[in-house]
Amino acid sequence: MIQLGFLSAIFPDLTFEEVVDFAEKNHFQKIELASWPEEKATRKYAGVSHLNVDKVIADDGYASYIKKYLSDHGVSLSALGYYPNVMDQDLDRRSFVITHLKKVIQSAHILGLDLVNTFIGRKQNTNLEDNYKLVAKIWPDILQYAEDLHVRIGIENCPMLFTNDEWPGGQNIFYSPQTWREIFKILPTKNLGINFDPSHMVWQKMDYIAPIYEFSDKLFQIHFKDIKVLENKLSDVGILATPLQFMVPKLPGLGDVDFGKFVSALTDVGYDGTGAVEMEDAAFDKSLAVRKAGMLQSAHYLSQYLF
Repeated sequence: MIQLGFLSAIFPDLTFEEVVDFAEKNHFQKIELASWPEEKATRKYAGVSHLNVDKVIADDGYASYIKKYLSDHGVSLSALGYYPNVMDQDLDRRSFVITHLKKVIQSAHILGLDLVNTFIGRKQNTNLEDNYKLVAKIWPDILQYAEDLHVRIGIENCPMLFTNDEWPGGQNIFYSPQTWREIFKILPTKNLGINFDPSHMVWQKMDYIAPIYEFSDKLFQIHFKDIKVLENKLSDVGILATPLQFMVPKLPGLGDVDFGKFVSALTDVGYDGTGAVEMEDAAFDKSLAVRKAGMLQSAHYLSQYLF
């Protein structure tokens, strides 16, 4: 049975305790806890942290408090989430990102959690073939570190190609079945899998059902997010435009993803992990109260498929 959760990044104004309280009150079973470093956000929904990983590592009392608070409120974590460009062409930035990612992995281990979600990354102005070589250089060490701590790594299938600063190429090459196959060939470990978001397949005009069957053993988590492609705008600007010119993220059920077919395919392959709502719908981002309402609307819509 798929367990309903959410990614906490939508609630930057809530504390860890308030996020857990919201989940408990509204019957969410799981939380993917945003675990960014304390720094100025580089984009919307990034830079949010409901877990101080430095403190988890250094302070046994803090780690125990986190685990107890979750247990006392009947909520558990599905994953820790940190979504930077791990292969940033700025070497100082890349080093910082990898260091923090390892802290997130270590924190997951300390908290008794077996999943960290992130991006593979991309050297942005370099072609795919050269990026595959970079994957082979950078990622084995990270994955070995995670494997030694019994932590899996789930990669979200988002190209991170939305705005002018991400153009060309985007900041994550793990965006299509073809790139997944190649990366799984380069990194042949059971510890690497997919944090699958169907919405990114929609605006790229790709089938989001078939990969569920092909990669069923690699589905570590699901992101429930929707996308509406604005066909009139797409016809005007074309596929070479930055994507936010022709599509908008939406709450589940308000866009183009057929969640009935999507969840049906998940049940076909026996997926019984977490489906975490990822909210990025600007229509539900006017205030904390509206964001909470959007999360509850998402849960209400998805309940017809999950409960």
